[in-house]
Amino acid sequence: MITTLLVANRGEIACRVMRTAKALGLKTVAVHSAIDRAARHVREADLAVDLGGAKPAESYLLVDKLIAAARASGAQAIHPGYGFLSENAGFARAVEDAGLIFLGPPASAIEAMGSKSAAKALMEEAGVPLVPGYHGEAQDLATFRAAAERIGYPVLLKAAAGGGGKGMKVVEREADLAEALASAQREAQAAFGDARMLIEKYLLKPRHVEIQVFADRHGNCLYLNERDCSIQRRHQKVVEEAPAPGLSPELRRAMGEAAVKAAQAIGYVGAGTVEFLLDERGDFYFMEMNTRLQVEHPVTEAITGLDLVAWQIRVARGEPLPITQEQVPLHGHAIEVRLYAEDPDNDFLPATGTLELYREPAPGPGRRVDSGVSEGDLVSPFYDPMLGKLIAWGETREEAHQRLLAMLDETLVGGVKTNLAFLRRVLAHPAFASAELDTGFISRHQAVLLPLPGQLPEAFWQAAADAFIQSEASMCRADDPHSPWSARNGWRAGLGAETELHLVCNGSERKVRPSGRNQLQGENLVCPRQEGDTQVQYRLPAIRRGTTLYLEWQGELQAVSRFDPIAAVEASHGHQGGLTAPMSGSIVRVLVEAGQRVEAGTALVVVEAMKMEHSIRAPQAGVVKALFCAEGEQVSEGTTLVELEEA
Repeated sequence: MITTLLVANRGEIACRVMRTAKALGLKTVAVHSAIDRAARHVREADLAVDLGGAKPAESYLLVDKLIAAARASGAQAIHPGYGFLSENAGFARAVEDAGLIFLGPPASAIEAMGSKSAAKALMEEAGVPLVPGYHGEAQDLATFRAAAERIGYPVLLKAAAGGGGKGMKVVEREADLAEALASAQREAQAAFGDARMLIEKYLLKPRHVEIQVFADRHGNCLYLNERDCSIQRRHQKVVEEAPAPGLSPELRRAMGEAAVKAAQAIGYVGAGTVEFLLDERGDFYFMEMNTRLQVEHPVTEAITGLDLVAWQIRVARGEPLPITQEQVPLHGHAIEVRLYAEDPDNDFLPATGTLELYREPAPGPGRRVDSGVSEGDLVSPFYDPMLGKLIAWGETREEAHQRLLAMLDETLVGGVKTNLAFLRRVLAHPAFASAELDTGFISRHQAVLLPLPGQLPEAFWQAAADAFIQSEASMCRADDPHSPWSARNGWRAGLGAETELHLVCNGSERKVRPSGRNQLQGENLVCPRQEGDTQVQYRLPAIRRGTTLYLEWQGELQAVSRFDPIAAVEASHGHQGGLTAPMSGSIVRVLVEAGQRVEAGTALVVVEAMKMEHSIRAPQAGVVKALFCAEGEQVSEGTTLVELEEA
């Protein structure tokens, strides 16, 4: 009997699991680190248990603390979500040994498929086609170097015990293998507690197609159609859709039956995903099996009308699957995008900070948002940077496509850099509309998807000045509508209507006088524009938060504030002659010492943020003049790490 469910995770997946659990009448228990004490998943749970610590290794990865939290809260079952310990056989076994119910497969199945190396060996025995590579026990550099030479560059290093792009590196040449292997091993150890790696041939222009499988404890197993997850950055999925465009019923059946065989071969129970690479000829190769619920499961739910978390709970109770393979629905099309706190203009580096502004699209038919944050929440450097997911369903792919574009247009995030504008460009690209999909989509269309930042035009600065000066009224006394501060004419005490504003936005500054031509109406700036013989009024979101105005311009939300000369001098001084941290995180490696001569491109410092490593490299040849960081130290974005003197 399950009456209370503990979710051993955080963020949007914890919120999503609790939503279904509550709908089924279950009491929910959240666990949290010290940093997550006020997080949304904690606020939405019936009970919460503090694990302490900050890093995952100090909180969400501590098996004993999670078991103790379940016992203290009276939970009979634990849902692992995804990431963290969701594919850790030791955790599953510990839960069962404690007399609790694990909402996932048996530990033996996780061991068989949770290790990518072991899974590939199993599939090889079963005759499932594999990508050429090495997935053995030896983990030394010489073994990987020999394997890479045998299969040929480029090669892909992958963490044997995990997924989600953690511990994954593409290596183009032999000279880069040693550094890439060491970095991938550290990432894998930090994210999954297991540094083992495998290597395989890096296929060019493949599609990433995966099959959702589900099995019960009565020997029944079926597949719930497929998903295309080909659009990826840093080997992490960005856009997912179901069904996969252009997949024939015959190919769907062949891949589905292969996935079911893989699950049955290891006595699988619960939700799982078998991932394949699909080449241009229609041949598919087994990649891995994820023994958990996937991030992209909502698109499968949208085209089947099923609740996969509810299925997980019922299977854990011992109930059989409610339908047979012949009864699996496939109706319409669904597309999902992942909204990340990251900077696409800076190689998608994770971003941190406070969500000063956070608006999700309005609810409606065919619209769904799974998120784990609210306005005012802190995005820390310790966890995955995903804020949430936007999912659209339609009778056709084009209907889902247009609906999702509209949802993205309604989404507003300020205070933290995100990939929101990048997602709009991906979905608006003609190649996406034509379903020309493969894992090289982003790199192939990089010029359009990641345009070089341009200067903001004069029209923007004029609109910003009008919106900024008029938004001052939002700070007037709400009970005094006759106050001069409520006036929308630009008048301010000691300023006057013609005052020149010194504004700064996105690293640029401008002195500009408010014109009054653009009028702030609520949270929109109405901008009249002459289009030929017709005057058109454009409405731009313009929302004030404290001293910052967030103004949307050409699809991107711009943060506008008054120029602060003291802050500008401090920032300039901090950057002169030094290499700074591109994001908040911890120093995991210092690779040079003061006085050392380095060449352009040499890795100097390695920073870890949100379970990913990022190397700080020398922009030109020179001499390390000074080091301002040490291994294990926490640093903030913009902190000077190394002072490099040009040779």
